[in-house]
Amino acid sequence: MRTLTTLVIAALVLSVAGVAVAELQNVEVGGKLVVRGDYWRMDKLGNSSFVEQRTLLNVKADFTNDVSTFIELDSYGDWGQNFRSNYLTGIDGRGAADVNLYQAYINVKNLWGTPLSLRVGRQELVFGSKFLLGNNTTLPLARGLSFDGIRLTFANDMFKADAFAAKLNESFQNFGKGDVDLYGVYGSYIGIEDVTLDAYWLYIQDSTVVDKYIDIHTFGLRGAGTISGIDFDAEVAYQLGSVDGQPSACPLGFGEADVKYGTFGANAEVGYTFDMAWQPRVFGKFAYFGGGDPDRCKWSNDRTLPFNRLFSDMSYSPFLDTNKNLSNLFYYGVGVQVMPTECVSLKLTGAFLDMDVTNHEQGSYGWEVGGAGTYHYSEDLAFSAGYSHFFGSDRDKDSSFCDPKVNKLDFDYVYAQTEISF
Repeated sequence: MRTLTTLVIAALVLSVAGVAVAELQNVEVGGKLVVRGDYWRMDKLGNSSFVEQRTLLNVKADFTNDVSTFIELDSYGDWGQNFRSNYLTGIDGRGAADVNLYQAYINVKNLWGTPLSLRVGRQELVFGSKFLLGNNTTLPLARGLSFDGIRLTFANDMFKADAFAAKLNESFQNFGKGDVDLYGVYGSYIGIEDVTLDAYWLYIQDSTVVDKYIDIHTFGLRGAGTISGIDFDAEVAYQLGSVDGQPSACPLGFGEADVKYGTFGANAEVGYTFDMAWQPRVFGKFAYFGGGDPDRCKWSNDRTLPFNRLFSDMSYSPFLDTNKNLSNLFYYGVGVQVMPTECVSLKLTGAFLDMDVTNHEQGSYGWEVGGAGTYHYSEDLAFSAGYSHFFGSDRDKDSSFCDPKVNKLDFDYVYAQTEISF
């Protein structure tokens, strides 16, 4: 399968090289700057505060024959990391280089007069609600995410389908050996007004460790849209696969453990917007990520792993899910949004975070409440701020992420952000 995939990709790249001879027609320059101050008060676990900044600058060049190219640079860091002077001595020095090539690809539309498009190079892979494939722009810690790969798209008035392959790690061995690769097919039916129906398959193959392989298949369905003031977005996915080469619990070292994936994940949000002043919207949200079947016997190392959220860009908590990888989770949330003016939006939320598989005496993560507001000074410039509080549940000393001395957690999070796009 690896050899065939490599040959197909090579053929497509060569075909693009053949059609990409075109004249320059138009050049556009754009970018974005996001500055955000974060503060966490983590009770007895300690406090943390910093200012994060992400800067993007891009150039898009359009050619004839539906050919274009897009190049984007970005820089992410915290204030003070690259200060160039020592205030005690007055000696100035060059800061560390942290500008990266975030995206750089060739895009060809209407290949050979068909509704096919081809994109080759470093690019974002954003699908659906970013449930499993996103670009890591949900704050805090929005560092961005792009992939080195190839993407073939078919699109007409009724359907859209994408097939893609990306290289996540290269070991320079023979035809994918020792690499990490991502493959996927994502299809959408858009023939219903204001409604989208999706189906997809994602596959990750990891062979970076000698004689050990990780295979993860994810199959999913999604429906999203708006009907008579009711907006909805519901998605469910099932994950299966295996982790080979794991030792058994046999004292003599015989055999291999049965370590696998075989769990569900789901996310759903339903809201209703009232046709009145302030346009109030009430909504409810639910999420589930299976905790698997952990090994509870000292004579066995067999287990089913928790749902792997892959490259999700959904954060369910600014305390527990800053890296968007929290699993073993039941999430129940409600909230309300209002727009007092055309430039101001406000949002209040409340949520309960529970566990699918309990950890000894610990059965839930806790409660969380929060509020946020955004002021659009102009079409390009926006200011926002927010506050969240986490009421932790009682936990025993075996809790996986808590200080053994803390019986009950009580956290606060505050942020202020400014963002401009051009």
